[in-house]
Amino acid sequence: MTSDPDEDLVLRAGRGDAAAARALVSSKLPRMVRLAYRMLGDRQSAEDVAQEAMLRAWKQAPNWKPGAARFDTWLHRVALNLCYDRLRKRREVLTDAPPEVIDTGPAPDQAWVDRDLARQVQAALSGLPDRQREAIALCHYQELSNAAAAELMEVSVDALESLLARGRRALRSALADLAPERIER
Repeated sequence: MTSDPDEDLVLRAGRGDAAAARALVSSKLPRMVRLAYRMLGDRQSAEDVAQEAMLRAWKQAPNWKPGAARFDTWLHRVALNLCYDRLRKRREVLTDAPPEVIDTGPAPDQAWVDRDLARQVQAALSGLPDRQREAIALCHYQELSNAAAAELMEVSVDALESLLARGRRALRSALADLAPERIER
């Protein structure tokens, strides 16, 4: 097993080193926001999940056992669990209105096109079964290796690859009406 590149920062943060805590947050928070956004499709919920995951990491840091698990793997699992908690709550409360999206794009017309494409891709991603969506989010958006994603999901690499293949087929089918050049971006 390889050493954990975050181990020193986690241990230092656990001893109250504010600089180490800031370094962990600055390196991990954006990835956790992206993961949560891909799982939930809502920027505000994604930011809440990512912040809660980092808060749990801060609370866990004093008790961190070196070598027990990689910090990054543990943090991804915490964020995914928080996403699943929110997804379960959403199933209980249905809404007709999509979340409001703030325009941060460079040009209004390009931002509209990009938002439309992102909305279609997110809708297709949201339509996947949870495990397929999780596999795609971890491998494609979080850029984890198949082995790391399989370990995180507690499945074999073959099972992960099967989830990815089924998820990709479903996404291709759901997005078939889009022009290929729009999907390539």
